[in-house]
Amino acid sequence: MSPRTLGMKLEFHGAAGGVTGSHMVLHARDLRIGIDAGLFQGGDTDRNQDGFGHDPNRLKAMILTHAHVDHSGRIPLFINEGFKGSVCCTHATRDLYLDIQVGD
Repeated sequence: MSPRTLGMKLEFHGAAGGVTGSHMVLHARDLRIGIDAGLFQGGDTDRNQDGFGHDPNRLKAMILTHAHVDHSGRIPLFINEGFKGSVCCTHATRDLYLDIQVGD
């Protein structure tokens, strides 16, 4: 089956043409799932204040692939913009993310 048959589409909203700022949205029929929400680093830091290219409120969930800030650093911005879904990741990723974001 092709992705078109399954009604799936993957949109790239970060790290396309670069390395940092990883963020994608998977559309699967009526479901939208975010994949990563990373900070832009280096010469692209101004992009951290730009919009996300979509409405965070429409995401059902977020998959966090790992805790590096170029994949996780903008999760708080998503929450501030109204994201209310679950963030799905491994226990190790969760623990490291909380250490990075919250600290001791």
